[in-house]
Amino acid sequence: MKTKTQYYTATSLDGFIATEDDSLEWLFTLGDLGESSYPEFIAEVGALAMGSATYEWMLRNADKVAAETGAAWPYTQPVWVFSTRSLPPVEGADIRFVQGDVREIHSLMREAAGEKNLWVVGGGDLAGQFYDAGLLDEMIVQIGSVTLGQGKPLFPRRVLSPTLQLTAVRQMGGGMVELRYEVGGKG
Repeated sequence: MKTKTQYYTATSLDGFIATEDDSLEWLFTLGDLGESSYPEFIAEVGALAMGSATYEWMLRNADKVAAETGAAWPYTQPVWVFSTRSLPPVEGADIRFVQGDVREIHSLMREAAGEKNLWVVGGGDLAGQFYDAGLLDEMIVQIGSVTLGQGKPLFPRRVLSPTLQLTAVRQMGGGMVELRYEVGGKG
């Protein structure tokens, strides 16, 4: 099995992954994490890429993250946090603060992940940078039955040709649906 670089995320029906102030709280009301594809997905992840806004939200909301996932910092895998600012580390976590071209970091992540996949956690622009570099293999998007009106976009890129290829659709309870897309035309 070929390892993949995956953008696994949730979005509102109107295409936002977070509110204007980077909040992800809207997501917690839509379903149980254990009933989603997350347990199987995270078991196959060997390294993560995360933007600074996502990282800072997790630090500010450690109690909510712990209530949802069981731990204030739920990752045992190494995490590369992309930021141009100095951010506080999480004690006991394998976090590497980086900046610059995602291509260089991707090779370090690939080495650390071994035979497992790479997860681009977000935000959307960070996932877009991996896409722009021809490094994104798959998008797994869970669409929630809410609208936010405005916020941080799912994927601030124009993808027209080649299009994304839908490979799977899964309903998750009454509040979410998961779409899996293969990213075509890489390189």
